[in-house]
Amino acid sequence: MVNTRQACTLLGISDSYQMGIFRILAGILHLGNVEFASRDADSCTIPPKHEPLAIFCDLMGVEYEEMAHWLCHRKLATATETYIKPISKLHAINARDALAKHIYANLFNWIVDHVNKALHSAVKQHSFIGVLDIYGFETFEINSFEQFCINYANEKLQQQFNMHVFKLEQEEYMKEQIPWTLIDFYDNQPCINLIEAKMGILDLLDEECKMPKGSDDTWAQKLYNTHLNKCALFEKPRLSNKAFIIQHFADKVEYQCEGFLEKNKDTVYEEQIKVLKSSKQFKLLAELFQDEEKVLSPTSAAPSGRVPLSRTVIKPAKTRPGQTSKEHKKTVGHQFRNSLHLLMETLNATTPHYVRCIKPNDFKFPFTFDEKRAVQQLRACGVLETIRISAAGFPSRWTYQEFFSRYRVLMKQRDVLSDRKQTCKNVLEKLILDKDKYQFGKTKIFFRAGQVAYLEKIRADKLRAACIRIQKTIRGWLMRKKYMRMRKAAITIQRYVRGYQARCYATFLRRTRAAITIQKFQRMYVVRKRYQCMRAATIALQALLRGYVARNKYQMMLREHKSIIIQKHVRGWLARVHYQRTLKAIVYLQCCYRRMMAKRELKKLKIEARSVERYKKLHIGLENKIMQLQRKIDEQNKEYKSLLEKLSSLEITYSTETERLRNDVERLRMSEEEAKNATNRVLSLQEEIAKLRKELHQTQSEKKTIEEWADKYKHETEQLVSELKEQNTLLKTEKEELNRRIHDQAREITETMEKKLVEETKQLELDLNDERLRYQNLLNEFSRLEERYDDLKDEMNLMVNIPKPGHKRTDSTHSSNESEYTFSSEITEAEDLPLRMEQEPSEKKAPLDMSLFLKLQKRVTELEQEKQSLQDELDRKEEQALRAKAKEEERPPIRGAELEYESLKRQELESENKKLKNELNELQKALTETRSPEVTAPGAPAYRVLLDQLTSVSEELEVRKEEVLILRSQLVSQKEAIQPKNTMTDSTILLEDVQKMKDKGEIAQAYIGLKETNRQSPQDYHMLNEDGELWLVYEGLKQANRLLESQLQSQKKSHENELESLRGEIQSLKEENNRQQQLLAQNLQLPPEARIEASLQHEITRLTNENLDLMEQLEKQDKTVRKLKKQLKVFAKKIGELEVGQMENISPGQIIDEPIRPVNIPRKEKDFQGMLEYKKEDEQKLVKNLILELKPRGVAVNLIPGLPAYILFMCVRHADYLNDDQKVRSLLTSTINGIKKVLKKRGDDFETVSFWLSNTCRFLHCLKQYSGEEGFMKHNTPRQNEHCLTNFDLAEYRQVLSDLAIQIYQQLVRVLENILQPMIVSGMLEHETIQGVSGVKPTGLRKRTSSIADEGTYTLDSIIRQLNSFHSVMCQHGMDPELIKQVVKQMFYIIGAVTLNNLLLRKDMCSWSKGMQIRYNVSQLEEWLRDKNLMNSGAKETLEPLIQAAQLLQVKKKTDEDAEAICSMCNALTTAQIVKVLNLYTPVNEFEERVLVSFIRTIQMRLRDRKDSPQLLMDAKHIFPVTFPFNPSSLALETIQIPASLGLGFISRV
Repeated sequence: MVNTRQACTLLGISDSYQMGIFRILAGILHLGNVEFASRDADSCTIPPKHEPLAIFCDLMGVEYEEMAHWLCHRKLATATETYIKPISKLHAINARDALAKHIYANLFNWIVDHVNKALHSAVKQHSFIGVLDIYGFETFEINSFEQFCINYANEKLQQQFNMHVFKLEQEEYMKEQIPWTLIDFYDNQPCINLIEAKMGILDLLDEECKMPKGSDDTWAQKLYNTHLNKCALFEKPRLSNKAFIIQHFADKVEYQCEGFLEKNKDTVYEEQIKVLKSSKQFKLLAELFQDEEKVLSPTSAAPSGRVPLSRTVIKPAKTRPGQTSKEHKKTVGHQFRNSLHLLMETLNATTPHYVRCIKPNDFKFPFTFDEKRAVQQLRACGVLETIRISAAGFPSRWTYQEFFSRYRVLMKQRDVLSDRKQTCKNVLEKLILDKDKYQFGKTKIFFRAGQVAYLEKIRADKLRAACIRIQKTIRGWLMRKKYMRMRKAAITIQRYVRGYQARCYATFLRRTRAAITIQKFQRMYVVRKRYQCMRAATIALQALLRGYVARNKYQMMLREHKSIIIQKHVRGWLARVHYQRTLKAIVYLQCCYRRMMAKRELKKLKIEARSVERYKKLHIGLENKIMQLQRKIDEQNKEYKSLLEKLSSLEITYSTETERLRNDVERLRMSEEEAKNATNRVLSLQEEIAKLRKELHQTQSEKKTIEEWADKYKHETEQLVSELKEQNTLLKTEKEELNRRIHDQAREITETMEKKLVEETKQLELDLNDERLRYQNLLNEFSRLEERYDDLKDEMNLMVNIPKPGHKRTDSTHSSNESEYTFSSEITEAEDLPLRMEQEPSEKKAPLDMSLFLKLQKRVTELEQEKQSLQDELDRKEEQALRAKAKEEERPPIRGAELEYESLKRQELESENKKLKNELNELQKALTETRSPEVTAPGAPAYRVLLDQLTSVSEELEVRKEEVLILRSQLVSQKEAIQPKNTMTDSTILLEDVQKMKDKGEIAQAYIGLKETNRQSPQDYHMLNEDGELWLVYEGLKQANRLLESQLQSQKKSHENELESLRGEIQSLKEENNRQQQLLAQNLQLPPEARIEASLQHEITRLTNENLDLMEQLEKQDKTVRKLKKQLKVFAKKIGELEVGQMENISPGQIIDEPIRPVNIPRKEKDFQGMLEYKKEDEQKLVKNLILELKPRGVAVNLIPGLPAYILFMCVRHADYLNDDQKVRSLLTSTINGIKKVLKKRGDDFETVSFWLSNTCRFLHCLKQYSGEEGFMKHNTPRQNEHCLTNFDLAEYRQVLSDLAIQIYQQLVRVLENILQPMIVSGMLEHETIQGVSGVKPTGLRKRTSSIADEGTYTLDSIIRQLNSFHSVMCQHGMDPELIKQVVKQMFYIIGAVTLNNLLLRKDMCSWSKGMQIRYNVSQLEEWLRDKNLMNSGAKETLEPLIQAAQLLQVKKKTDEDAEAICSMCNALTTAQIVKVLNLYTPVNEFEERVLVSFIRTIQMRLRDRKDSPQLLMDAKHIFPVTFPFNPSSLALETIQIPASLGLGFISRV
């Protein structure tokens, strides 16, 4: 209140006026509390002495009776008379409220006028600041006329807001020529037209107010008739006829029509105003109503945007009718509309700024936030649309001069140019790297949100740094002055203090010397007295002590003498016990030693069985080894039984000894009883002595002797019992010691066996990886040869199909699709010539004969040339063989016989060639002698001779081809036998294995011959290909490869099975041994009776386990028998059907043509079995649509991963269900060939290769998962187990698919290598990811690297993006996670190998900074592995050589300790690589030094004992062996849907 009054006083309102304002406001509040009482329906009254009205009249200075009368009555004026009419209670209340509003409005206008007068200035005003405070959009449960006016004002203001924010903002961008996309925004003009347009809601309301009997219901019906179903923004509620709904820009609002008309009229009666004017005591109240015309004018409405409070005044009757202007008849709605239009004109003429207030909740609760209500308010205010355009636009903007003035501190002197615009551009390009964050207009710079704050932060940091520098200097100067003053004062204080301390110290020294003199004499006296007392006491003590010592010494000598006698007997007994214990220990050690020797022998046998050289001989002596192992196991069992027997014998001896000791104790007890009886007899003797006194002395002596003997016997018995107890305790301790040793030995044996098992497992894994690598290399070689074979085949087809000059051949009936190895040669053309000659006209026979003659002549010359070349080659081979014989005298005699056989074959071939030449000469003569058409007729002798000669020539040529093939293979084998060093170890082993197969010798020789022919020159290939021998060679190659592959697979399977069986036996023996040891240890701890029970229990358990195993085997055999019986029934049924068909002689066509009686089959709900049915003729279409023409990108994005594999397997399942082996074989063969064709066609596309690798693996996993084998079925659901294959075992095709997957994986690795190869050197070595690390480059080196990557070069980010691309593609294709890890490991190995090789070959890369760069790049790659969860893939270990090379570049290289650290650190690098890096190391600045030669020699000396490869560079082409772990699918086959995009409409689900 105090602040309010101060503000009023400041504005020129006096205290009296202030009190008047407060009186008026208080009166308005009391007027609102006035209550009316109804007398009847048309009249009302105010209670007498009504307190609120009395207070109001008192405050306003008016009469109570007049105000009470005119609040309940009104005056009606006609042309002739004036009437006073009472009004109803409702009208009275409305009149009271209208009067209060009218007073308040006039007071408000009066205050505004005084404020304007106070703030008025004589200077001309060019601009002003206005504040508009409005209610927001309102929607309540009941909405009336007030909410309608407020929402109408909000609609107009929202339209103006849209015009300002959106249109002007976009026009600003267009004017500044900023790239901008126009944004559509909501225009609420239709809603405004619905309210204020002609025949709008306000017009209809004003019209209804003018009607004499207008009501809210009639107005609502007019609204429905005018706007319902005509305006989309106007609606009618379903359950009300007195309400309407308007679709505002924020939300739908339902308005209740009740009270609209009365509130729109809002009439103030003139009589009430006159009563207020008649106030003589209140000056301010009269001023409020002195200019009623001005107050009631619509132009004087408050510019605040609130509902105007001007009221319509009804004048008295004496006023002329002409005086009533239109302004007095305007309704509240009309006045509100006019005021709102004036407000909008004012807003449009100014530059508005908006402040949006958001209520967190409607209940004004603290710490409560209503999200929906807040979003509703934001949407209603248009803030969401503003945020959208602000985010897309540039909310911050500076002129170039303002930006330069503001951020001049961020510029250097050389950056400042005369052109401010260019200066600003240069600075912004350096400060903000992202050019999308700002735009340059014609006169302004536009910034996105947050960029100005960023620039302000940089500017503040720069100013802060300058301020800190200034503060530093000033504070330093101030502290130096303060320090000098303090130092001068401290020196003065120190001078006085030190003088005082020196004087005090001199006094202290004098007093100390006097005190020391006094203490000297006093202490001398005290010490002398103490010494004399101590001397007297010591002499007395010595006398007593020496007597005590002498007595103790005597007693000790006596005890020693007696203890020697005791020790003599005890040591004898201990020696005997020690001897027995040693004997037992020796026996036990012998047992342990024999067991150790047996285990060593077993280990040797294991190592021998594991060795690679023994793999080939396992199938020969495996049974003997098994028998030997079984015999050794039996021997160990016998030794174990003997040990058990010895242990039982020891237990028996222990029990007998214990029994004997017990007997002795019993005997002693009996003797004691006898002694008691003897005492009894002594008593009887005493009685007899009493009777017979003569024998008294004799009886007494006997009694004494008997008592002495009894005491002695008793003493001896007690001593014996104590000794037995001691022996018993010693035996117990020995037993416990033995048990402990047994447990320790068992634990040690178990630990050693576990360690050995782990080592053996690791060794087996290494051997398995080596074997897998060899096998995959063989597959790679085989695929390469197969591709070469296909290429040669295509070239040969092209050469054969080239038309010869002068010879036009017609279409032949010979099919080129009969076989995979069928070829068209000149011989087939010669064979087809007679048939074609028969079909052609007779006038063309002579030219054909001539062409045939020329062809045969050419063929003879070719054969002669080939014969000569073969003869030369044979001579050369013979010379090589003779030289090899001279060099190798130890060659077995079998080769001589083979050479003789080969020479005989050559002679036969030469004779056959001569014979062939003679026959061709005869044919040539016959043709030259007979040239007439009659001779060449079909029935002529010459023609028959020609046909016979042609057939014989063709047969001889076929024979000759086969013999030449065999001869070539034998020559090659002879050459390889002469020069065995040119072959690799694996091929030699394979050749030896093949030579052992006597019935496959020629095939193996053909295979080796093919390898030799592959090494020949192109001329040899051309010579070999002229007569079609190359196809036969490759046919032999394929057969040999298939045969060798099958035999290798069978050998590998047998070897693996045998190895698994041996492992199982060894494991079972280990378990049995451990079990026996545990049983032995337990038995040793048990008493004898419990041991027997434990052994019986163990035997029962063992027999029960064996019985269960036998029962499981029996169940498996029963399953197999049932399966075989089922197949036998199917086969028997098929055979019976075939026999019936043969007996009835009914053809399939007749069976099909028989009429079939129609049968009504009830339709059953389809239950899919997870199979796909297709026809045999649609197989090629299936392969074409699903494999050859399938686009991997569409399948990977839109369909489930591995869908082609699932579809193919479902087709295979249906063929298996039909028991059609031909269909299964054809489908699998076509699938494999189709995949090979796709990979051959698009083998350089990473997506294609990855897609088919994933699908091949998934197809392989499906064949395993549904094969019916228990090892693969344990992860299946019962429904999936029902889908297993029932008729065929596809294990061989699984192996073929596994080989195909290996080939695809190798091709994928090659594609990866080709993509990554150009990126590695640039991204890992040349590009500087950490800017400024390299510093100055060494002089004299090649300028390869640059701190900033040039355009077109690759960076580390390029490599990581490529790795992300590879990983995302493989994940999209659904590749197995384990396979992805192997691919990532191979990629990282390629990156590490290529980087290290380039590092070793480039001197400019061997520096400390480059080592740091490499370490950073490797850490980024490791971070990529962590992000992808691939740290356990083994990829990080492949980068270890590169990491160690980078560390070698960074470590210190001077002292011997450094050399030792380098040797221990670089264990993944070879000696050659370490020395190479040290030799290439080049310092790039003055802080580094070159590596000394002596240091490098020290490194070489320390590494001379390391056994590593002398190779300098890593093999970047090395491919790790790949494995395909079994990964079952949880997808149910019956749920798979075939999309129509694959074009497989001919396939149906079953």
